[in-house]
Amino acid sequence: MPSAAAKAVPPWPRAGETWAVPWAEALAAGHRPGALTAQPDDLAVLPYTSGTTGMPKGCLHTHRTLMANTVGGQWSHAGPETVSLGVVPMFHITGLVYGVLGSVYLGATAVLLPRWDRELAARLIARHRVSHWTCIPTMIIDLLGSPNLAQFDLSSLRNLSGGGAAMPQAVAERLQREFGLTFAEGYGLTETAAPSHANPPERAKLQCLGMPIFGVDSRIVDPVTLQELPPGEAGEIVTHGPMVFKGYRGHPEATEAAFVEIEGKRFFRTGDLGRMDEEGYFFITDRLKRMINASGFKVWPSEVELLLYKCPLVQEACIIAAKDAYRGETVKAVIVLRAEAKGQATEQDIVDWAREHMAAYKVPRIVQFVDSLPKSGSGKVMWRLLQEAEG
Repeated sequence: MPSAAAKAVPPWPRAGETWAVPWAEALAAGHRPGALTAQPDDLAVLPYTSGTTGMPKGCLHTHRTLMANTVGGQWSHAGPETVSLGVVPMFHITGLVYGVLGSVYLGATAVLLPRWDRELAARLIARHRVSHWTCIPTMIIDLLGSPNLAQFDLSSLRNLSGGGAAMPQAVAERLQREFGLTFAEGYGLTETAAPSHANPPERAKLQCLGMPIFGVDSRIVDPVTLQELPPGEAGEIVTHGPMVFKGYRGHPEATEAAFVEIEGKRFFRTGDLGRMDEEGYFFITDRLKRMINASGFKVWPSEVELLLYKCPLVQEACIIAAKDAYRGETVKAVIVLRAEAKGQATEQDIVDWAREHMAAYKVPRIVQFVDSLPKSGSGKVMWRLLQEAEG
C-alpha cells in the first residue's frame, strides 16, 4: 500500500512530455555546470522597464553593468552583519540588485516577503532586527497608514532608502518625528541597473535624489538644445556611468534616441526633469511626458502630488490631466482618503485645502475619490492607466 505521503504527491509529467521534473530528481541527476565562459560584457539579464511612461522594453545589461551597482552597498554602510528586508519584487531591477546580488556579494542576511503586507513587514523588522530596508515610498505611506502604527518596533532600522517615486516631504518628516528615521532617497532606472544617484546616509536631503554615486557623471541639460545648464536651472537629467545599459532589445530607434554624446561621452537621456544645487545634489521635477498645459501654465503632477500629501485628509494622491474646454487641459486629483476621513471629507474639502497651499493654476479643478490607486508589481503608481481611463 502506498503511504499517505506518496498519495499526496501529484503525478509528474515525464521528461519527454515537458521540461518540468521534480526537484529531488533534478538533484539526483548529479549534473554540474560547465566551465565559466561568460565575459564582463556578455549579456547577463534582460529586465523590462515598468511601463509607467509607455510599453515595457527589455534593457540589455551585462555582467559589468550589474556588477557596478552590486558592489555599491558600501554607500549605505552595508556589510556581512547587515539584515535587509527583501520586499521589492526580485523581477524588478531594484529588488534584483539589492535583494539578491548585493546581499550575496556582501554575505548579508535578507528577510524575504513574497508580497507586500504592512503588518507582516513590521513584525519581521522587529523579529529579525532588520537594519537596512530599501523600498518604494508607497510602502512607507501604506505602513504609516496602519491603525497599528504605534505598536510597530522599528528601532533596529538604521538605513531606510529607496526610490521609484518621490518621497513626499510630509511623509519623510513624519518618519523623522515619530521614528527618528531619515529616508535616504535614491534615483535610478531599469536602464541604469537601479541607482545612479543616492543620498549619503549621514547627510541626506529630503525630497532629493542625492548625488551621483561611484563613477557616475550626471548633468542637467536643456531637453531641446542639449546644452548643459547651471546649478538651480531645471532641465533633463542625463547620466554617464558604468551601470548604464547597452540598449533596448529589438528597438534600435529607441536605443539611438536614448543616448546623446557630450564632450566625447555617451550619456543616457533619462526623460526626467530635474535640477542640481550648488552642492551637487539632484532634485527631480517630473517626467517630461507628464506635464499638464493649463492655459499655457506648466503644471508638473509630481509637485502637486507632493503638496497634497501634506493635507491631513489624504493618504495617497495621483495627478493626471483632464480635458477642459477653456484651459485646454486642467488638473485632476485621484485621491485615496485616510481611514478617518472616509465618509466625512468631500471633494470640495480637497479643493479648498489646495487653494490655501499652492498656486491657483496648480489647484485640482476635479477631484475623484477611489479606494486604491493602481500599482505595478514593483509598487509604482500606474498614473498612465488613470490617464488613459480619463481619455
